[in-house]
Amino acid sequence: MASDTTLTHGIQATDERAAYDAACKRLLSEKIILAWVMKSCLEEYKDCDVKTIAAEYIEGQPQISSVPLLQDEGGTVIQGMDTEDKSLYEGTITYDIRFNAVAPVSGEYIRLIINLEAQNDFYTGYPLTKRGIYYCSRMLSSQYGREFNNAHYEKLRKVYSIWVCLNPPKNRKNTIVRYRMVEERLVGDVREPAGNYDLLSVIMLCLGGPEDRNYGGVLKLLDVLLSNETAAAQKQQILQEDFDIPMTQTLESEVSVMCNLSKGVWEKGMTKGMTDGLLSSIQNLMETMKLTVEQAMDALKIPEADRQKYIELLGK
Repeated sequence: MASDTTLTHGIQATDERAAYDAACKRLLSEKIILAWVMKSCLEEYKDCDVKTIAAEYIEGQPQISSVPLLQDEGGTVIQGMDTEDKSLYEGTITYDIRFNAVAPVSGEYIRLIINLEAQNDFYTGYPLTKRGIYYCSRMLSSQYGREFNNAHYEKLRKVYSIWVCLNPPKNRKNTIVRYRMVEERLVGDVREPAGNYDLLSVIMLCLGGPEDRNYGGVLKLLDVLLSNETAAAQKQQILQEDFDIPMTQTLESEVSVMCNLSKGVWEKGMTKGMTDGLLSSIQNLMETMKLTVEQAMDALKIPEADRQKYIELLGK
């Protein structure tokens, strides 16, 4: 009985978190949001107007890896591009958001990926920068047979892997760091055109909050947009007043959906945390004070209506 209940709750929590992640990705896939990220992080777009980037430079039909929560309602969500990169020997990787863009000066295409890293632990057992470099490498190698054949390497497109980290460690909060290839002249002064080697960049965009330094610009925008504490109405007001982002029907709906989902995920997380804490306290009292389960719950003043749940979880 207890195992069935725990399994059911686990499945529900997983489904809700997956839905929340999908909602976050859909918000990030709005062209105007992507344009802010591009202007703030990508050298090619730093001198461009955000609305111009959204209207003129984001190309093609990029795709979100997760199934959309809402049908398109005339908004500007990008979707349709394959997010899977298959390799016979290296397996398949799925990108969160993948799209093409046009470089304003050269008119060349750039391939971009934005990855949403929503884990609480920034250190996931491996450095995220290495994963970003691997993603870039896969995007470069996968262009063979698509963008060029034989030895026409001059047709390689530049690639980016941009990571939005929601819960980074304190020393990384409100920071944007770029990792890229640069030319080092060890002997002599020969110079190669940057376009021949500056082909991949990894960008770590780590969010913080108003209490941390550097809070502003795209860091504030994404913090507000993806916050699980800020109400939908307040988000919409900040997006309009501080970032001149009009509330389309689609964007307004998606903000509301994400806020509702985040509230549910947070409340269930809090409930589970309290349950786990009380369960541990009951077990400790039973072991150290030699109390029965009923005596332990009496000492902790657990309401009668909740006691059967803890008895089942304890397997008593």
